[in-house]
Amino acid sequence: MPNRRDFLLTTAAAGMGYWVAGGAQAKETRSPNERIAFASVGIEGKGQSDSDDASRSGDMLAICDVDDRKLGAAGERRFKKAKKFNDYRQMLDEMGKSIDAVTVSTPDHCHAVVAAMALKMKKHCFVQKPLTRSIHEARVLGQLARENGVATQMGNQGTANNGLRKAAAAVQAGALGTVKEVHVWTNRPIWPQGGNRPPAAKPPENLHWDLWLGPAPVRPYANGAYHPFSWRGWWDFGCGALGDMACHTFNMPFAALNLRDPISVQAETSGHNKDSYPKWSVIAYEFPANEKRPAVKAYWYDGGKRPPLELFQGRNPGGAGALLVGEKGSIFSPGDYCDNFDCIGKVIVPDLPFAKSPGHFAEWIRAIKGGEPAMSNFPDYAGPLTETILLGNLAVWAAASGKGEKVEWDPKELKVKNITGLEEIVRPVYRKGYSL
Repeated sequence: MPNRRDFLLTTAAAGMGYWVAGGAQAKETRSPNERIAFASVGIEGKGQSDSDDASRSGDMLAICDVDDRKLGAAGERRFKKAKKFNDYRQMLDEMGKSIDAVTVSTPDHCHAVVAAMALKMKKHCFVQKPLTRSIHEARVLGQLARENGVATQMGNQGTANNGLRKAAAAVQAGALGTVKEVHVWTNRPIWPQGGNRPPAAKPPENLHWDLWLGPAPVRPYANGAYHPFSWRGWWDFGCGALGDMACHTFNMPFAALNLRDPISVQAETSGHNKDSYPKWSVIAYEFPANEKRPAVKAYWYDGGKRPPLELFQGRNPGGAGALLVGEKGSIFSPGDYCDNFDCIGKVIVPDLPFAKSPGHFAEWIRAIKGGEPAMSNFPDYAGPLTETILLGNLAVWAAASGKGEKVEWDPKELKVKNITGLEEIVRPVYRKGYSL
């Protein structure tokens, strides 16, 4: 007789274009009304909406956070029946037989170790963007998700937007002709970045600082410099402006052109000390031709940098967006999520069918219950997207003095061909007690 968890298992395999053509419907293996048992790691900030979404979709049995104050408040106000933990390892060990699915909404450096443990226990996983802090971690999570047959999703909610899906379908149908180049930009960083470490301070009594550090190297707590928000600007914890926003702003071009496995990347930056990310960067990617398009270049801009204004033909690029430049004209998507897009030049967008989303989080719930995989599942979309994006940070690391050397990349083996000293960025070394 199948047990409860057997009913929850589903395949995570899906083709890159399933959401445009409709995809293959997975067999429903359980009642749509059966309750899903959730656990959430990180329950404030973005973790608040993720854990709330989970609780609306099932039963929250366990919550985990390294901040006792936040953990206690969430337990009192939102999840009165959930068991509380500070250490995700203890939570999964104790609650593994009771929970079906886990949301992970921690700082970037803890995403992979939490999700890997859950995936190996055959738990369905939702992980905030970027999927991981390093390229190797993204590859591993995709492999683990596929091997364990679980439903997964990364929290780049723009994949559910009709605007993004329609733009991607139009590009794939040839609305732009041959796409020559891609430009993506953001208004980040909006946190301090590009400076030296602040003085050490005593952690507040409610914060378990050693658990917050997780797999990262030990360093002293500093008031406001890392927890709860500015960790994004530090190499040990975050992925800078690129990692924070490219899973959103790079999302539509990635979907439209299958921008995976770049062969080189090069950056120019304000300079940095290899501890904090630079104040600004411009990154150039080279993608080889594939079966659907010729080779193409893509450019990333942050810290106030923008693409050449003449490309917009009088339009305001704004603080963030994506621009695909083709032989017939361009598609311009302002903002972070491609809610909508504008055509520049002689571009005609055909009335094409595309699969509409039931809602970003709802896609994951549907997959848990045996339906189609979420568009941004780990093996087929989120993992490759994260690998592409984080490759840019290899170039940023190599551009510590300003203009960096071009990084030649072997995407199959996850190896740099021409520069030494980048392995620690590709495959971070963890503290004792943490592993994939």
